[in-house]
Amino acid sequence: MLRTLRAAVKEDMEEEMAMIREPLKLNIYDLTCINDYMSWVGLGIYHSGIEVYGMEYAYGAHDYPTSGIFEVEPQQCPGFKFRKSLTVGTVRLSADKFREFVEELATKYTGASYNMLFKNCNHFCDDVCMRLVNEHIPDWVNRVAKIGFHSYPVETFFSLVC
Repeated sequence: MLRTLRAAVKEDMEEEMAMIREPLKLNIYDLTCINDYMSWVGLGIYHSGIEVYGMEYAYGAHDYPTSGIFEVEPQQCPGFKFRKSLTVGTVRLSADKFREFVEELATKYTGASYNMLFKNCNHFCDDVCMRLVNEHIPDWVNRVAKIGFHSYPVETFFSLVC
């Protein structure tokens, strides 16, 4: 009897998981107008956020040891120019489970731990995509941070905001 009950519960859970299919989108924004000139060679300075269940989640810096993850309306992140949206995969979590997942990440992604080259919004999005759909974000989105631009200060590009 107990074995039958466990099998029934397991079957119900599998059916529920099969029904949950929410697109996971990567929303990409220009941080500077120089992207219009650099994107054709695979370079640019971008901000990104993850869109799921009608909300966009991104990561940013502040001076406190609290979460740097924030929510905005999809494709409406203040201070950035929306460039494009890419579907990365399909999430198989309920909306509530996804929120729990984001809350767990909040301890890793504090505002005070943000670093433009080593732990930025694009790293956050890549981490989320890998954990949920086992896919990386496209290389070009975070290429400038990967290169590190040791020969030319990255801060200079941020002074070119349009």
